[in-house]
Amino acid sequence: MPDEGWLARVRRRLARDAHLLWLAARDPRTPVAAKLLGGLAAAYALSPVDLIPDVVPVLGLLDDLVIVPLGLGLALRLVPRPLAAEFRAAADAAAARPVSRAGAWIVGGLWLGGLVILQLVLLRYW
Repeated sequence: MPDEGWLARVRRRLARDAHLLWLAARDPRTPVAAKLLGGLAAAYALSPVDLIPDVVPVLGLLDDLVIVPLGLGLALRLVPRPLAAEFRAAADAAAARPVSRAGAWIVGGLWLGGLVILQLVLLRYW
């Protein structure tokens, strides 16, 4: 992809590395330290609580741009190279597969239906 910008390449690589660590976390051959550090980096990335709130100009987003890639990078270094190569190939293969938008709509609809049912049950019995 010659027209792809550097930011898109970095985003794609971080997504692949996060998927690699997700695969590594489920494999018994992966060291526990790599699983913990990868999990902490992912939890921080998904957490609504940041060290510096995102509303602080520049610094609020800078912590996400520094801490998450560093955590992922350190966790990747803890995964043995042969395992990392195996998981990287699996992550690349998964990224090359087509995405089913219909499947995403079906799953989203199921979640929405479940929430509606939960709300109806809570309104009736609470």
